Amino acid sequence: MNEQVVKRVVIAGGGTAGWVAAAALVKQLGPLIDITLVESDEIGTVGVGESTIPTSRSFHELLGINEQAFMRATQATFKLGIAFENWGQIGDRYIHSFGEIGTRSTWMADFHHFWLEAREQGFGGSLADYCFELQASEAGKFAKAEGLPINYAYHLDATLYARFLRGLAEPAGVKRVEGKIARVLQHPETGFITALVLESGVNIEGDLFLDCTGFRALLIEKTLQTGYEDWTRYLATNSAFAVQTRSVGPAIPLTRAIAHEAGWRWRIPLQHRVGNGIVFCSEFMSDEDARAKLLNDIDGDPLIEPRLIRYQTGARRKVWNKNCVALGLASGFIEPLESTSIHLVKVAVTRLIQEFPFGGCHEAIANRFNDQSRHEIEGIRDFITLHYHLTQRDDSPFWDRCRTMEIPDSLAQRMALFRDDAHAYQDGNDLFRVDSWVQVLLGQGLAPTSYHRLAKMMDPDELRTALGTLKANIDKGVARMPSHQEFLAQYCPAGDP
Repeated sequence: MNEQVVKRVVIAGGGTAGWVAAAALVKQLGPLIDITLVESDEIGTVGVGESTIPTSRSFHELLGINEQAFMRATQATFKLGIAFENWGQIGDRYIHSFGEIGTRSTWMADFHHFWLEAREQGFGGSLADYCFELQASEAGKFAKAEGLPINYAYHLDATLYARFLRGLAEPAGVKRVEGKIARVLQHPETGFITALVLESGVNIEGDLFLDCTGFRALLIEKTLQTGYEDWTRYLATNSAFAVQTRSVGPAIPLTRAIAHEAGWRWRIPLQHRVGNGIVFCSEFMSDEDARAKLLNDIDGDPLIEPRLIRYQTGARRKVWNKNCVALGLASGFIEPLESTSIHLVKVAVTRLIQEFPFGGCHEAIANRFNDQSRHEIEGIRDFITLHYHLTQRDDSPFWDRCRTMEIPDSLAQRMALFRDDAHAYQDGNDLFRVDSWVQVLLGQGLAPTSYHRLAKMMDPDELRTALGTLKANIDKGVARMPSHQEFLAQYCPAGDP
């Protein structure tokens, strides 16, 4: 047990994770703590986390960030969802949108049960017809207006985002120290970290240390030897190439995730360029073939040389160990298929602010933090695993492995509930909502064999009219919207980055 009052917070590493933590802590707890961030300009960051989910908006509200200023500074675009191509079968395409499907008119059954009843009766069309955000994304449109509720996220330049957050954090009181960490000092009895020793010989002492050193995990692993749980048995990819290209057309409000024979590739449209990458399993595809495939499939001229990134999917056994909290890649890694990396940093920092250990880093608060973090990342692991496992693809050894692999019991239960009764749910710390699970389960080809029969209590003509009216209202709303590119030009035109 450590009885030392926590006043001095030291953040090891910058990048998105470090500056997210610095900006949030100084905004919410600034007068109560001293914050020092140590980073070296010589150490690069992974910097490919260029796609977010809607939780970023509430985090920005927490920090009082002006959306237009943020979007101009980071060359950001709007994101309404992710288009998945070739995942269930080659030629398949569906969208996991951020919108609500239909309307929630009863506590007994979600909207998709009513849609399934309509389908049973021979009408109802596609479930996608009843999601405003999905239809807007398909049309390449976007708008924000009073009385127009729309759920969205952002595509952004991760390097510019870290710079933007630094511009908020330093004037508010965060002290940045330039330098490389040479050694980490620990208390001889408790093992708690006491200071970072820089190559220059400077000692940075602290009471609480945040490890934002990326895959190196310099504090949480190399120093504290916390341990890492490998999830490669569920998520086999371990490599990626990232490259930026010139834009060749208007930016669409969608991330594209296009499956290939040994993984998938991404396309993320920004205002000034496009982010591209290919994710693959080195057991089934060589680096040379992956790089060639990426460059062959991109649109627009490359702006940089493709950069190779190696990773191991999994999670740190504890993200809070002694007086160290790991954030971002230091805490674990789930591939960016559903754009969850930046979210995990933000939710961890928010939780740290709520549970800040002013009276000392005691075991009980660390255990609580670790339990919540573990539940959260396991839920994301299951959701990502679902995309790989629930497939009919048999065109390559990689997809044969995914289709036939053992999956976590927690995911097997979710799939069985949906297959047998069309039930989907969201628990306490689950990130993904019912709408998300339904869109991906159906999109990947899992058709329920039964569903809640509440809709049978409706007159069929009433059900047909209700669905028709809902679809017509969505179609009218989308038709009135400007294109995404037109809205960007008016709302947050970006200059040169």
